[in-house]
Amino acid sequence: MDVQVYVYDLSQGLARQLSRNLLGTYIDAVYHTSIVISGVEYFYGHGINTCRPGSTHFGSPMEKIHLGTTQLPIEVILEYVEALKETYSPESYDLFSHNCNNFSHDFAMFLIGKGIPDHITSLPQTVLNTPFGQMLKPQLDQTMRTVTQAPVAPQQKVDPMKETKSAAQSQPPRSNQATGATYAKNGTSTPAPEGKVHNVTSVSEISRLLSSAAQSCAIVFFTSSTCAPCKLVYGPYDELAAEAGPKAVFIKVDINQAHEIAQQFDIRATPTFISLLKGEKQEQWSGANEAQLRGNIKLLLETTFPPHPHTKLDVPNLQRASLAPVLYGKMPPLDKLIAKMGDAGRDQSVVALRSFIQQRNQDGASETPLPDLPAFAAFLDSAISQLPAEVLFAAVDLLRSSMVDSRVGGFFAEDSQDTIEKLMQHVATLEDCPYNLRLVSIHLACNLFASTLWSKSLSANPRIGSLLVQLVTVSLLDDKHPNLRVAAASLAFNLAALNYRIRREENQELLPESDQLELAASLLETLSVEQENKDAVKALALAIGLLVFFAHQNGDLLDICKAMDAASTVKNKEPLSGNDVLVKEIGTELLGKGLR
Repeated sequence: MDVQVYVYDLSQGLARQLSRNLLGTYIDAVYHTSIVISGVEYFYGHGINTCRPGSTHFGSPMEKIHLGTTQLPIEVILEYVEALKETYSPESYDLFSHNCNNFSHDFAMFLIGKGIPDHITSLPQTVLNTPFGQMLKPQLDQTMRTVTQAPVAPQQKVDPMKETKSAAQSQPPRSNQATGATYAKNGTSTPAPEGKVHNVTSVSEISRLLSSAAQSCAIVFFTSSTCAPCKLVYGPYDELAAEAGPKAVFIKVDINQAHEIAQQFDIRATPTFISLLKGEKQEQWSGANEAQLRGNIKLLLETTFPPHPHTKLDVPNLQRASLAPVLYGKMPPLDKLIAKMGDAGRDQSVVALRSFIQQRNQDGASETPLPDLPAFAAFLDSAISQLPAEVLFAAVDLLRSSMVDSRVGGFFAEDSQDTIEKLMQHVATLEDCPYNLRLVSIHLACNLFASTLWSKSLSANPRIGSLLVQLVTVSLLDDKHPNLRVAAASLAFNLAALNYRIRREENQELLPESDQLELAASLLETLSVEQENKDAVKALALAIGLLVFFAHQNGDLLDICKAMDAASTVKNKEPLSGNDVLVKEIGTELLGKGLR
């Protein structure tokens, strides 16, 4: 998809005519910019807004600049925009320090790895560097705010997903050129589609639909256009079909238009319902009783798809446990960190990232524009193999500190995940890896989860997930550094929590079964020998619980937990956890009963 920046002049030519007399310096325009991609214009003012290209209240753009092309799926792009809304809120707008051009720069950086032209982003500082610019700052801000933050007219707003849907459906799966990750048309992990009701009029059509449900189930609703009671259950029937999705085939037959079908099934009254399980007739009932309809269909679905045994477990604390990732956002002493890097600390990309971290810590994300992230990614990519461990440690810690910003996380998730993969590979396989490098790498790995885009990246590139599991297992074996074990347990929790969320929400697994087995075995082994750290016990037990909860019944994960006597392992650690209720649930209910 092509990425363009639309450039507007908010002064409508007055800046070009009057700037030299008013400010003592020439200004071509008062720039407002937006990003246009796939038929949608994105811009920041009264929050992040969308409209059809060129239909904003700013008039016609003075320039349209083609920035490049992106291979990112629209779902990933929209998720990143959603993440930016907290940073680019209506309240955080500032004409000089946090404006539309900062948003366009950040968005472009994510899409194609480079920002908008420098002469646009540097304009506010150019104005403020003049004596009159400082003097006129309050008046300029007040005057321009009514223009820049004007709400978008309802008729101009667009739904980006609808605008790009037809184009996305006509394209084959795409590959991210920077990462090699392959995405399906609708993203890496698509939720189950809503079911629909098939209106049938011919014998051949109903035969085909029932054949398609030979290994599942089907419900046939016989109705009539003259049947008043039938209309009472039209809505509930359609609703049940949507909820069931692809699990069941819902069919509706108007017997006034399909006499042959009515004769075939010997239908004598409407409404009449027939349910079928794997091709065999189960129930037939008549009447417009919504409660009976819902109850019978629920029973049919539960018979066809028996619920997981874990639904019967009494684990309220585990079900309510927070799945928010453990993050390490503490800012290090930057001067000491840079000093440890020696000559590498003077690299321009390192200096820029250091300034970003410092300013963000002081002023917040909304006041801090992104640095040149592609440049730092390139620096780190070469530093992995060239710098000694004590210098690489400092560079990794810089990245770790910046990764709590969702914009930074989003960039590395989509544009430079190969750098992250290379770093994790280096640390996981480095012989005699120093403690500080391993620890800060685990902290960095935890901070990857600050951006929701990493869930898609880990699904699309299982190699990174495998490296994180490897990093966890190696670090859990370190019996000399308790902090390292706690950090590794936190990373294990982040992985297990995300895997569990995707398992429940999307009926998929983030981690391949081999990685889950390795992770479970290392967690149980570490838990069995942990004698001191209360926090480590809780993190290890919760990670095990989330890995096992609703795991595939026929998979090897439950078997290995049985073989390693996971229930006894966790129960034995309850006193060390302070008899924590969550640890008790995991040991007694989930592992004690759920593995049987």
